[in-house]
Amino acid sequence: MNMKWKYLWTALLVSGLLLACASEKDVETEAIEEEVMVLENALTEDEKEAGWMLLFDGEDPFGWRAFNGTDFPEGWTVEDGALKALGLGGDIGGDIVFGPVDFDEFELEFTWKIALGGNSGVFYHVVEGPQYKAPYETGPEYQVIDQLGFPEKLEDWQSLAADYGMYAPDLEGVVREAGEWNTSKIIYTKNGASYWLNGKQTVSFVPGSEDWTARRNSGKWDAFPDYAKQTKGLIALQDHGSEAWFKNIKIRQL
Repeated sequence: MNMKWKYLWTALLVSGLLLACASEKDVETEAIEEEVMVLENALTEDEKEAGWMLLFDGEDPFGWRAFNGTDFPEGWTVEDGALKALGLGGDIGGDIVFGPVDFDEFELEFTWKIALGGNSGVFYHVVEGPQYKAPYETGPEYQVIDQLGFPEKLEDWQSLAADYGMYAPDLEGVVREAGEWNTSKIIYTKNGASYWLNGKQTVSFVPGSEDWTARRNSGKWDAFPDYAKQTKGLIALQDHGSEAWFKNIKIRQL
């Protein structure tokens, strides 16, 4: 190849590489722009038409109040578009409920993160009254916990995205470190229920089935005779003594 053609070929090759790089950057830019356009704590028009209801707008904790209380408690705040538990609660006290609506069959989605070594949870079908000290006495729990950094050994039924005390989760490939955001989902109908974590189904069960009833009556809930007896109630978030953040909380009746 003479020098003239060699230079021309090199120029064409460099131009091609530059165009390819520019094209890749355009694709990356488009992806970034598309990601930025996804609004947090908001519903799309399609979601609105499908009957989704936003439980938190990222700024005002309207509708959320203390369990068995009337006001939004001091142990919670709004931080960077999330409802944040400050870690002032314990086994009893500190939890909040979304008070305006009882839900029966539903699909609930939420985004969350937990502090290092932290423990929290999301409850549904919660019933209030002076005879109850905490949401877990009546409501099933989607377990939220630092699976990798919790300071004590976790039983399977205590693990992240378990139906706490009832069904152990399949967590392979979806556990993230404390401080990282996760997406979760609960689907509940009388014919079947499932929990999801970061796009993966972790548990599924049939409420009221022979298997479910055997687990319910195995002794774990003897101190709480009204556990999971109701199939309609409130959504609750737990402050179990560690910081936890929740956002993008939305639900639709099924």
